[in-house]
Amino acid sequence: MNTLYPASSLIALDAIPDGGFAEVEAVVDGDAESLILHRDGDQVRAWFNVCPHAGRRLDWSPGQFLKSKEGLLVCAVHGASFELGGGECVAGPCRGEALRAVAVKVQDGHLVLETSQRGE
Repeated sequence: MNTLYPASSLIALDAIPDGGFAEVEAVVDGDAESLILHRDGDQVRAWFNVCPHAGRRLDWSPGQFLKSKEGLLVCAVHGASFELGGGECVAGPCRGEALRAVAVKVQDGHLVLETSQRGE
C-alpha cells in the first residue's frame, strides 16, 4: 500500500508501462486526489484525473485510459483529446484548455511528488 504524503512513493517506475498510463491516489495540497501518470522512458508526467470540460474523471474504468492511434489521451466521457507533452486539449469540447499538471520526480526507481507541494 502507498502511504499518502508528499515524500512517499506513489508507484514504482517499472509498474507503469513505457508509453502507458497509471492512476494513483495522492494527497496534494492537503486533499486526496486521483492522478494520471504517463510514462515516456525514464520520464513521467502527472496530471489531476479531471477533464477541464465537465470536471469528470478521464478514465473509462478505474485506472484504464484511452489512447488514440495518434498518441493522445482521450477523455472517456466526451472525447476531449489531450497531447501528452503538456496536457493541452487539441480536440473536443475543451480545445485550448489543459489538464492541471502535478510535479513529480523519479527517485530511487519510484515516483514521488515534488516536495514543494503541500499535504500531510
